[in-house]
Amino acid sequence: MRLLVTGAWQDAGAHLDMLTAMGHEVAFLQQEKEPLPVDPAWVEGVICNGLFLHHPIEAFTSLRYIQLTSAGFDRVPMDAVRARRITIRNARGVYSVPMAEHALWGVLSLYHQGAFFLKNQRKARWEKHRGLRELAGKTVCILGCGSVGTECAGRFRAFGCRVVGVNRTVRENAAFDAILPLTALDEALAQTDVVVITLPLTEQTRGLMNDERLAVMKPGAVLVNIARGAIVDADALLRALDENLSGAVLDVFEPEPLAPESPLWHRPDVIVTPHNSFVGDGNAARLRAVILKNLEDYLADRK
Repeated sequence: MRLLVTGAWQDAGAHLDMLTAMGHEVAFLQQEKEPLPVDPAWVEGVICNGLFLHHPIEAFTSLRYIQLTSAGFDRVPMDAVRARRITIRNARGVYSVPMAEHALWGVLSLYHQGAFFLKNQRKARWEKHRGLRELAGKTVCILGCGSVGTECAGRFRAFGCRVVGVNRTVRENAAFDAILPLTALDEALAQTDVVVITLPLTEQTRGLMNDERLAVMKPGAVLVNIARGAIVDADALLRALDENLSGAVLDVFEPEPLAPESPLWHRPDVIVTPHNSFVGDGNAARLRAVILKNLEDYLADRK
């Protein structure tokens, strides 16, 4: 297959010769916004992330295979992909472990007043805090029961939490104590101490956590968003933090980067990270395995 590989696969340089040895013709593009190194009509397969934000998919007239280095499909013109019956694969499972660890870390940091103790450590100040909370016995609601949600569920259950999933489709998953349909979301939110968002961004999930939905959340609850910023209405979240929520762990925003003047930066009840939850030292090996297996499976299916 004639493959265009982009720098979105950070380890691509170490694997181009291997792809060639597998029988592929390979072209490489470091920055996806740069001019293409080949005629787009030459390309039969791509390994990329946001390539089609900068180059129209219509120009890739021979394209039949897309491998994303991301888990989400929101940076790809999916209507065109479906219309042309292009096979598309994502990086499912690659980033789930660090994202789940990030969610757990954020909640523990709020529950155990990490910012308070770090501030005092820098001042060499010995001061106890009597307002620490325990995760054990709490109820955690995870919105989205895919690979990231499943990894989150296992970690929170290990801390003695009851974990409820809310998902578009209800299916068996041993990592959860229960999985409910989206129609039960408000009921679940009202009984939940921690809400973790791992949903993909779609027209149905955009703005899902608005004033009305945040208002039904249990007083003192913590909201974690490691999915996409547009799922949460930022202004509504600020109001909820003043009224009923005790904190938020936010790794994603709409737009990004988060504006310097945003009040979210300065709230002691909010942890802000720069879309960094997916980073982990096991990602490279997992991504390589996913890319190679998906390529092999695709070519095997075409024989």
